Amino acid sequence: QVQLVESGGGLVQAGGHLRLSCAASGRLFSVNDMGWYRQASGKQRELVAVITSGGSTNYADSVKGRFTISRDNPRNTVYLQMNRLKPEDTAVYYCNARILRTYDLRRSSDYWGQGTQVTVSS
Repeated sequence: QVQLVESGGGLVQAGGHLRLSCAASGRLFSVNDMGWYRQASGKQRELVAVITSGGSTNYADSVKGRFTISRDNPRNTVYLQMNRLKPEDTAVYYCNARILRTYDLRRSSDYWGQGTQVTVSS
């Protein structure tokens, strides 16, 4: 009974900004790594950014310097601040979290948000 709920997508002009949010809820014991992926039409899903439970971050080269991933551990929420957006950033963005569930502490499981559309116009 764990779920991730995303919000914050939309339509923006090139050079604009958006902030995506993703909150985990349910019978979770802890939220470990969290990340954002995106999938453009006709393309494979790719990793955009990841943040560990300790706060270490990694970014795809295409977004480095423009996007910032962060997390609010008490709220089990991960954010993606996207600045200076480009048309090539257009995609469905999915959040991902590796979660240790209260009823099964022997293993962690990956969960995905429902996806949110980000469209950047020229």
